[in-house]
Amino acid sequence: MRVIGYRQQRTLAAPAEVTGAGFVAGKRVTARFLPAPADTGLAFRRTDLPGAPVIPAVAAAVTGTDRRTTVGPPDAGVTLVEHALAALAGLRLDNCVLELDGPEPPGLDGSAVGFVAALAAAGAVLQTARRPVWGVDEPLVVTANGATVALHPPEREGLLVSYRLDYGPGAPIPPQAHTLELTPENFVREVASCRTFLTEPEAHAIRAAGVGRHLTPADVLVFDRHGPMGNRLRFADEPARHKVLDLVGDLALCGFDLAGHVVAYRSGHALNARLAAQLERASRQAAAPASRPTSRRAA
Repeated sequence: MRVIGYRQQRTLAAPAEVTGAGFVAGKRVTARFLPAPADTGLAFRRTDLPGAPVIPAVAAAVTGTDRRTTVGPPDAGVTLVEHALAALAGLRLDNCVLELDGPEPPGLDGSAVGFVAALAAAGAVLQTARRPVWGVDEPLVVTANGATVALHPPEREGLLVSYRLDYGPGAPIPPQAHTLELTPENFVREVASCRTFLTEPEAHAIRAAGVGRHLTPADVLVFDRHGPMGNRLRFADEPARHKVLDLVGDLALCGFDLAGHVVAYRSGHALNARLAAQLERASRQAAAPASRPTSRRAA
């Protein structure tokens, strides 16, 4: 990996606040997005816990990737962070502390559009520090169980994110794909409003596990063999677009910008987080000063 450029860091011009029920526990929670100094990065603060512990939004802090991304320890962490992180990364807000009075951000409609609206209303300001943009000279590929996600070398400036969704023959969601050229404008227009989704068997399984029992098909896209149940798609390929949204949020855990082409096939949070961790480690190794040979005196 190598740094191929820089841009100025950005933070919020004013605090932003979003309130709603969490998707996992169903309890009402308030998220306050606060401006932060340069080089702070993204972090969560649990104001409902003694000492208001801070959990950095970095790949090394990921502790769970089962259907959602969780950072921090079980007793003081934050779950389902990917949509809030996607909103911040999509709008190029680099330094922000997200205060929560619960263990997860509000679920809203299962997309990032509510966070985007609040952040856009607060505005952004440039900071004097620079943010590196990293790229690879050869593909960095992560695979597991037939799924793949990779960062390919840049052929031009910026980042492309492509996702190919394929549940297999006879699935209620047909194969589909979407590619996003990641800019704030494209993020808002193409993927910010795309909602999380489940097949009907997946919805039954998570409800049986005690997750999201308060949700109905009107709150989250649930597909049976006829299509979305009691709901309408915002885009014909909304599931693939939401997977792109998730990728943007999970890759925000790198802590720096990427250039090149991220290509994913059937990947989920586990594989996304593994790629983010590998990229973060590779960047640290590339940035470390080369070890110097020890000189010896001639006898």
